[in-house]
Amino acid sequence: MSVPVASVARVTDGSGEIDPARGVLYPERLPRFTRVPPTPAASALVSWFWIPEWDLPDGALSRQPVLGYPAANLVVEPDGVTLWGATTRAGERVLQGSGWAVGALLRPAALSRLSSSPSDLVDRHIAFEAAALYDAVTAAMPDEQAAARAASDWLAERVGHPTPEARLANEMADLLMSDPAVLRVEDAAARLRVSVRTLQRLAHRTVGISPAAMIRRRRLQEAAQRVREDAALALAAVAAELGYADQAHLAHDFRTVLGLTASDYRAAL
Repeated sequence: MSVPVASVARVTDGSGEIDPARGVLYPERLPRFTRVPPTPAASALVSWFWIPEWDLPDGALSRQPVLGYPAANLVVEPDGVTLWGATTRAGERVLQGSGWAVGALLRPAALSRLSSSPSDLVDRHIAFEAAALYDAVTAAMPDEQAAARAASDWLAERVGHPTPEARLANEMADLLMSDPAVLRVEDAAARLRVSVRTLQRLAHRTVGISPAAMIRRRRLQEAAQRVREDAALALAAVAAELGYADQAHLAHDFRTVLGLTASDYRAAL
């Protein structure tokens, strides 16, 4: 497993709609995939639970390229619990045989309590000791709703009520990853009424990557979605709409993170 089939849609504050396509590079390749909201007690800790289930023929492989969210995931699978850090590049998970996973797309308020150093987890994952979580989720599956409730209960008890800093970190992530008007770190700092330096330190402590990296990922996710959904839309128009200086900057981001140009991606679709 090289990346969770996880952080593929918009982080919201619990009141907005989840975009089912953002971050998924090839949606038609997804297996059975269910998203379940957290319970109210865990709404400040989890954006949503993502639950893929698959049963493939012998020898068959299902490749799932993902342009992941810049957020951590806590994932329960039949062989254990894993904590995945935020990602700075695209990844791929290859599914085979049969299986399932119950993943929580963590909000900063949760990650800052589950990891002493989120920055050390960037582009990495570690085994996470959580026997009670593992037992509760595996006992609940294949009932996705029950599994999400069990994971919500465990997180609410383990993490507790968010501190004022944790709540500010959640506001930061929601703003950086959902507001297309925020194109610079200075924009976000002004909206949150903090200094740029304060915002940078907050992101480092609670997400692991910089606010600028979070903005870049949001724009690239949105760009990929525009390219995927409208074959007639000019790439120059995509770049202008999303605040890139020009089409060359969009092309550079595509090549750097995805390893292919926007034109190649559109052709592959």
